[in-house]
Amino acid sequence: MLRILGSPKRSCNGVTRRDLLRAGSLSLLTGGFRPTLASAKAGETPALRGKKAKNVILLYLFGGPSQIDTFDPKPDAPAEIRGEMKSIRTVVPGLDINEHLPNVARVMDRVTLLRSLNHPWNFHGMQYATTGLPQGTIPIEETQQHPEQWPFVGSVVTYLNHKAHGAKPRGSVPDNVVLPWLLSSKRTMPPYARLHAAHLGGEFDPIWSEFRGSATRTVRRAAWGEPEEFRDPHLGITPDSRFEFAAGTAITDDMTLDRLSSRRSLLEQFDAARREADKSRTGRKFDENRALAFSLMDSPKIRTALDLGRESEKQRSRYGMTLFGQGALQARRLVEAGCKFVTVIWDEFGQLNTGWDTHEDQKNRLKTDLLPGFDLAFSALIEDLTQRGMLDDTLVLVLSEMGRTPKLQSDGRGHWGRAYCNLMAGGGVARGKVIGKTDKIASTPTDRPLKAKDVLATMYHLLGIDHEMTVTDKLDRPVPLLPYGEVIREALA
Repeated sequence: MLRILGSPKRSCNGVTRRDLLRAGSLSLLTGGFRPTLASAKAGETPALRGKKAKNVILLYLFGGPSQIDTFDPKPDAPAEIRGEMKSIRTVVPGLDINEHLPNVARVMDRVTLLRSLNHPWNFHGMQYATTGLPQGTIPIEETQQHPEQWPFVGSVVTYLNHKAHGAKPRGSVPDNVVLPWLLSSKRTMPPYARLHAAHLGGEFDPIWSEFRGSATRTVRRAAWGEPEEFRDPHLGITPDSRFEFAAGTAITDDMTLDRLSSRRSLLEQFDAARREADKSRTGRKFDENRALAFSLMDSPKIRTALDLGRESEKQRSRYGMTLFGQGALQARRLVEAGCKFVTVIWDEFGQLNTGWDTHEDQKNRLKTDLLPGFDLAFSALIEDLTQRGMLDDTLVLVLSEMGRTPKLQSDGRGHWGRAYCNLMAGGGVARGKVIGKTDKIASTPTDRPLKAKDVLATMYHLLGIDHEMTVTDKLDRPVPLLPYGEVIREALA
């Protein structure tokens, strides 16, 4: 379906995109990729210390978690700022976080907390947070695939690994996986920008999973309109729930060769409808995707990696029997099986203003859903990687696109890009550090202001990648990998 960019679309604050565009957001457009940055010359930048990571697990909290209600509490601020929740001590002296993160408090000695991230855009911007995109823009962020979008960092890592070592054999665990589903595809509004390889080419797009399972709890929510009831998997899922790579195909132990063959025959019936396109780019891409789907279905290694039933009940409960908790556990299993970059997104479900976009019912959702779910999943992942001897090689990132307004707005907080938090752990990251600070109401950084691009530059450095290098697009033009951003030296071990 073709959707014109200027068509009406309601943003999560109730304003249509057309209204926002008329207000001048189009002036933020960057004009696309420009080959203006030369590759960095040897010796230009002083050598940076630090170990190197081999793998990345990116936990993305979509919607913008409140900095005040998570990792930058302000207990001395007025009530309309601090809210009702209290803070607790962590194992790091002088570091307090939200009281509903007790398990996370016990692992903060293995984490670096970034408290001074900021940007000027008060709207959802996963493209800005996870790519080299210089500026956040509404058209780019609210279009699934836009010509001015930049390559997702997972795709960049896969691309460079492919250039250095060649393609992985068919049947291997893919190197760039996103869980649990295509971003914002499970809500009532059109989806935001999907993570993809952009000018690097579709062969480096992430492998998106699909969630197959049942939610165990029902919630009643109202965004814009009448309240509705949803069975939300973020609140709880059944033990037989699982993640799959190939849409519409169950990768389970009872998947026999006969069943695979019958599915192959079914897919082959589409050949008649596309024979005219055999020599076209579309036809070749169709064949590539079909071959990839079969290799994913046929691979015993992939089936094993996706079999959460091989984990003990105790271990699964430790991560939390929720969509995000089991996604974090699945990420560890994928990395253990050879995947280089796994992304787990805590996404919206059912309606607008869900996930971490807490305009409404914030106190209840933070206390009963968001904070407990993250508390279990993140702490379990850090402890699990530590116990398995994997934390030194695995970089764990907790990213988001913004924070929330310092002042409460009824029972919620609005969008706020001028101050927010991220977490880094493992893979060459310093332990037990806090970098940056904000003013008395968590409104603006007062020390060591940071940008999302600094986090990405640090990630690239820890993977042994020069973030100032250029890469080649599909037309053989040199384009910058990350034209803005500096390595956060204090975050290095």
